[in-house]
Amino acid sequence: MSERESMEYDVVVVGAGPAGLAFAIRARQLKPELRVCVIEKASTVGAQILSGAVIEPQPLNELLPEWGKNPPPVCVPAAHDEFWWLRDATRAMKLPTPPQMHNHGNFIVSLGALCAWLAPQAEALGVEIYPGFAAAEPIYGADGAVGGVRIGDMGVAKDGSHKAAYTQGIDITAPVTVLAEGCRGSLSKQLIARFKLDADSDPQTYGIGIKELWQLPAGRVEPGKIMHTVGWPLDACTYGGSFLYHLDKDRVAIGFVAGLDYDDPQFKPWEAFQQLKHHAKIKPLLEGGQILSAGARALIEGGWQSLPKCEMPGAILIGDAAGLMNVPKIKGTHQALRSGMLAAEHLVAAGKAEGWDAKLRASAVMRELRKVRNIRPGFRKGFVVGMLNAGWETVTCGYSPWTLRNHADYSSLLKIGTFEGPKREWIERTLPPRDRLAEVYFASTQHDEDQPIHLKVPDTSICVGRCVTEYQNPCTRFCPAGVYEMVNDAGGLRLQINAANCVHCKTCDIKDPYENITWTTPEGGSGPNYQNL
Repeated sequence: MSERESMEYDVVVVGAGPAGLAFAIRARQLKPELRVCVIEKASTVGAQILSGAVIEPQPLNELLPEWGKNPPPVCVPAAHDEFWWLRDATRAMKLPTPPQMHNHGNFIVSLGALCAWLAPQAEALGVEIYPGFAAAEPIYGADGAVGGVRIGDMGVAKDGSHKAAYTQGIDITAPVTVLAEGCRGSLSKQLIARFKLDADSDPQTYGIGIKELWQLPAGRVEPGKIMHTVGWPLDACTYGGSFLYHLDKDRVAIGFVAGLDYDDPQFKPWEAFQQLKHHAKIKPLLEGGQILSAGARALIEGGWQSLPKCEMPGAILIGDAAGLMNVPKIKGTHQALRSGMLAAEHLVAAGKAEGWDAKLRASAVMRELRKVRNIRPGFRKGFVVGMLNAGWETVTCGYSPWTLRNHADYSSLLKIGTFEGPKREWIERTLPPRDRLAEVYFASTQHDEDQPIHLKVPDTSICVGRCVTEYQNPCTRFCPAGVYEMVNDAGGLRLQINAANCVHCKTCDIKDPYENITWTTPEGGSGPNYQNL
């Protein structure tokens, strides 16, 4: 093996999401001579970004004060909010909109399009952005500090041999590495474990978000209308809800979120989303329309008590890589932008990672999370208790003298026979897509079939043994893309991994009850190619 080529910068940023791009822009604004490199695993910036998304514009106003004169391509001012409790498949009750979800002055955007719009702003300041290159592993200096990242090799066959187009990945070195990978980033996960950054925090908890963009017949859409729901098709013990955002050009974005701390081993998040679309309150809006794009992504929901230490020797965590989403607001973009800007100010002033964790915890970013720290874990005791607790925490502005704890999602799944599942009473579906594989088509996901499988299952004997009897292979249900399949052929029962379907949502890495699945980066440029999600 030849010695790897390397490139040296002052800072390398992993991830061209809102946090990483905000950091890069602010760093160059403050110190134009700073050499900043941004690595992005997607084929283009924004192609694998998925969010609701309604954003609070204040951080963007601070970062780019003139942004409103040339806004991103999907940017609709919020008009009015509605909050509904879906009691069953036909009934709905309108509730007062919680204060955290008031969106006056906010904007409905496509976060992927926003990032694609931010990238040229960064490049105009001299930031170097390299999409299509996956940061496969950290590299370390002689002192054990993070010294940059190694780009994954290209042109490796499934059996590990080198194809004709093989290209060895290069090392990108820097005194400081900024991890802005978003929720459950593969490098962030490794480094949090290596440096024991979560030793003094609660386990992180997550949700799965599934979203579709629809084109509707003219006249149905009310641009700027925002609707959120709770209740059906979820049972009273499963946290989650939905959003429906009215955009321009007769388009709506509809999405569904379910907390991954659910108990029911038979629960199917993707099927629950499709059921939601058939509710009497929603189906008439969508009938006659067509899906334009679709995707899925994990959301980081642990908040204040699950925040790890956000610095380590040679590197820092920002945005959702750290876990800064405000769950009651259903918003993380403003937190990501603000943390990126704050991190840039710290590194330009201090020149090193040390001190970042203290600066973040003393900031408005953390004050916002502390106020709402008890709302999400309160729903572990059911919908009614969760709503009452949320009301109390809102009235008291989070000044309760207690902090509710979070628990790891993989440990919450109950075994078959110990859980009496709810009567879901699924209704007949007529709206597209017909199944998970059809939805994968709308994610435009692409992986070279002849590359190493990026979903690592070290002990498949668990899959065909204990997991069959204890949980009936929940990976075949919680994955929204049909990646995991149990096949019974001449050799007996075996796990088949359809890695080419993967939409990089990371649910399997989070929810597998044996922690037997690890998501790693595939070849750079592989994966979904979301359009306006």
